[in-house]
Amino acid sequence: MRTTDLLIGGRSVAAANRATFDRIDPFTGEIATRAAAASLEDADAAVDAAHEAFSAWSGLTAATRRERLNTAARALDDLADEFVAAGVAETGGTVGWYRFNVALAASMLREAASMTTQLNGDVLPSEVPGSVALAVRRPCGVVLSIAPWNAPVILGVRAIAMPLACGNTVVLKASEICPAVHRLICAAMQKAGLGDGVVNVITNAPKDAAATVERLIAHPGVRRVNFTGSTAVGRIVAGVAAKYLKPVLLELGGKAPLLVLEDADLDAAAAAASFGAFANQGQICMSTERVLVDERVADEFAKKLAAKAKKLRAVDPRRADAVLGAMVSREAAARVQELIADATGKGAGLIAGGEADGAVMQPAVLDHVTPEMKLYREESFGPVVVLVRTSGDDEAIRIANEVPYGLAAAVFSRDTARAFTVAERIESGICHVNGPTVHDEANMPFGGVKDSGYGRFGGRAAIVEFTDLRWITVQTGARHYPF
Repeated sequence: MRTTDLLIGGRSVAAANRATFDRIDPFTGEIATRAAAASLEDADAAVDAAHEAFSAWSGLTAATRRERLNTAARALDDLADEFVAAGVAETGGTVGWYRFNVALAASMLREAASMTTQLNGDVLPSEVPGSVALAVRRPCGVVLSIAPWNAPVILGVRAIAMPLACGNTVVLKASEICPAVHRLICAAMQKAGLGDGVVNVITNAPKDAAATVERLIAHPGVRRVNFTGSTAVGRIVAGVAAKYLKPVLLELGGKAPLLVLEDADLDAAAAAASFGAFANQGQICMSTERVLVDERVADEFAKKLAAKAKKLRAVDPRRADAVLGAMVSREAAARVQELIADATGKGAGLIAGGEADGAVMQPAVLDHVTPEMKLYREESFGPVVVLVRTSGDDEAIRIANEVPYGLAAAVFSRDTARAFTVAERIESGICHVNGPTVHDEANMPFGGVKDSGYGRFGGRAAIVEFTDLRWITVQTGARHYPF
């Protein structure tokens, strides 16, 4: 069992009232982490510390911030074994999944470091004689970052990397499901010498989540909010942020479609669908939830995808050879089983997998899924993918767009011009031609549309989210006034 404290102003401290909460290992049922359960006073203290540190951090040269963020990337790499141990115990993800998490998260820090010198502005034409008008980007202040559990190193680092690069300080509101992983991120930042109070972390008991988040958002020192998580919780966060007039970036749920046109390379499409649907047990916002396959090739494709699913086995996530591990909880696995039962009860065919033992669930493929089944529209967030048979490109596009989500999508066709045309008509923030729906790179604009949220993480796109655009003028000659 690990124990974790809060990080406030560079100090590792217990909650003010000494309260703690436990995170249970979904595979063993034992306590994985005992974490400090922050009080509302602790939330205030974290924002106060970030606010106090803002002047010094934002006042550093871009080159200095770049150097420190690169040092933080190396510090993150150095803690890889600790991230693996903590992550496997808290979420049931595999060793390989967590090593990938650390590698991509370190890349995100390095990309953020490169962005410190890209906070560019413009010289604007002014109608006032002798006036030099500038549009300049400046750090906004304290950023509240709320990160999820499902890819906790990647998404925890993503939540703080570009805010820091832009000159802001951060309070990371850790997930109650992976407090040790998120606390380790901040330990790496502190080890890298970013400075006391530049990154602070709050862990809270699940029952205190709503009150803690509102207290943090309401604090006058917080100037931006970013949240990655479910659409249901994102609506709440957006509502609270609106109440206090705080801009918020939301990356929410998905129901990613993968369209298989009749001329597609079916082996390539099946490989992409299998990876996209079952990586991390389907617990990724970009997971392939729906394969919209042309009816002319549907039977052949179904056989190929089912065969791939049957070769995969979810096992003890601590095994070195584990490709798939446990889901985040027994309750999560039970919910997916209920969705499968609803679909099969209404006529869908379960053509692969679906068995569950506690939190360990085998990857499932369902064929002949229709609109009256919950799996047709509801995000499963589990290792299950459904086949929806379509007739032609227009119908496939219509079905892809008829769900409320719009995060990731993919289109498979040997005719790339045709596939690109289809991709342009899909309502999603991300779409890949002849590639999987699960794909992330540190420098790419990442985010969704519709119920998948708004705003973009990644590279230059994130500069807009975490800076204020200011208009500054310099009067170089005499100014005429009407009176």
